[in-house]
Amino acid sequence: MLKRVLEQSSKKIDNIVHDEHQYLNLIKDILTYGNTIQGRNGEVKTIIGSSMHFSLKDGVMPILTTKKVAWKTCLKELFWFIKGDTNNQHLQDQKVGIWNENASREFLDEQGLFHYKENDLGPIYGHQWRHFNATYNTCDDDYAGKGVDQLDYIVQQLKSPEKRSSRRLVMSAWNPCQLNEMALPPCHILVQFNVTGANNDELSCNLYQRSGDVGLGVPFNIASYSFLTHLIAQHCGLKATDFYYHLGNCHIYAEHLEVLKEQSERAPLPFPTIAFKENGIKNTIEEYSIDDIDIMNYQSYEKVVMQMKK
Repeated sequence: MLKRVLEQSSKKIDNIVHDEHQYLNLIKDILTYGNTIQGRNGEVKTIIGSSMHFSLKDGVMPILTTKKVAWKTCLKELFWFIKGDTNNQHLQDQKVGIWNENASREFLDEQGLFHYKENDLGPIYGHQWRHFNATYNTCDDDYAGKGVDQLDYIVQQLKSPEKRSSRRLVMSAWNPCQLNEMALPPCHILVQFNVTGANNDELSCNLYQRSGDVGLGVPFNIASYSFLTHLIAQHCGLKATDFYYHLGNCHIYAEHLEVLKEQSERAPLPFPTIAFKENGIKNTIEEYSIDDIDIMNYQSYEKVVMQMKK
């Protein structure tokens, strides 16, 4: 049954433009034109500079279809960021293991972070989003009211019809003052939201990412920031319309080349859509959870197995 559905869906969109082709073409560009470089954690093929655009209109949710994406894992990580959490144990409790290698005792010691307990990742994404540059001690400390709450500032501006057109709705995860305290410096480092449209209610998102692991990281980043844009639009009474994705260093690890070459030849299937359950608008954005979201009609090819590089 699934095979027939995939074949039928492929025939329908094989010869038309599909947003996912941008990702598949990035793989092909790297395979064809990439420079082979010995990087920090292995050999990669690399190109510099790439941009993609994904439409979010009418609830479209760009979860890649040419391989199965663990979108629930992606959402759980996003809500963890939104809460300002940096304790990997809280992800493990939800059966999410994507940060395990970087939160291990061995890896933390390699970074000179001997004073952190295992699973303390330091002031990474969530800390910078919600408590930018607040003095970091441990992942168990209460940072309420400390540092700059960049995400709340953006939300409050977007809720105001008079302020939502600001060109200053920027959130940075790149904090040079605290990079050495992080288990891993952020890859997706700067996001900007803009509101346009005839009714001043169309929300778009621009993301700049310094380093993109095209096989494993990039599909998650596309989904995560599209989720975030839909969530903020829902919370602020706006319409999510566009996600613009800008990559600096785009690379494929040597171990991923063959499986990505195979994936790049697949015909994309229609993207799923996102809907929020009818339980009202939350008081704060950190109150949302995966239980508030429905993903409808997600079809994909089988899972592509690749080893994550720490």
